[in-house]
Amino acid sequence: MKVNISVPDSLYEITLQQYQEFIKQTEDELPKEEMCQKMIQIFCNLKLPEIAKIKYSSLDKIIVKLESLFKKKHTFIQRFKLDGVEYAFHPKLEDMTLGEYIDLDNTFTNWETMHHAMAILFRPIEQKIGDKYLIQDYDGYRNSDLSQMPLAVVLGCMVFFWNLRKALLKATLSFLDREERNLTFQQKQILQESGISMVVFTNWLKGMSEDLMPLQNWDYINV
Repeated sequence: MKVNISVPDSLYEITLQQYQEFIKQTEDELPKEEMCQKMIQIFCNLKLPEIAKIKYSSLDKIIVKLESLFKKKHTFIQRFKLDGVEYAFHPKLEDMTLGEYIDLDNTFTNWETMHHAMAILFRPIEQKIGDKYLIQDYDGYRNSDLSQMPLAVVLGCMVFFWNLRKALLKATLSFLDREERNLTFQQKQILQESGISMVVFTNWLKGMSEDLMPLQNWDYINV
């Protein structure tokens, strides 16, 4: 029996829902063969009996191709279309409402709720003039299902926030370094006697920076 296999050529062809399912099914450490099986099953939309009929040499080529998709640099994607509707990234994060911020904080850190987070950050475009646009007002993430959005957009969004966080941390460290140089001898002595050292605090922040999401291969392009 011949098995028809459709292997994604890019992360545009893998949905957020598929990746969420892969994360869910591989939470526990699995043997390498079983992990590869899950990749092919979920990302190529195959059933286990179908996978069993594929030549081993062909399976190896499929795995190499799938793994290569995740090793490429992921760039920030500002707009995308889903079911004929054009969605765009929130144009002014600083203007987010309290409701948006709370919902985003509760959903962005968990892959199970990532589709809700994306529904907060990406919304249908209502008006568009050149490169500028207005998105729909926020009325709750449950009113928009973005589980079928391209995974490429999701990972690019994570790159955006990772770089933003890194830039903010760098600015904070520079500020602390300047403040430390401006402290008087008496102020430094008081801090040391209280067990609080600006140097210790700065080093702690630097260590935290290194422990953040290690996305060395990820890149951000403003479009």
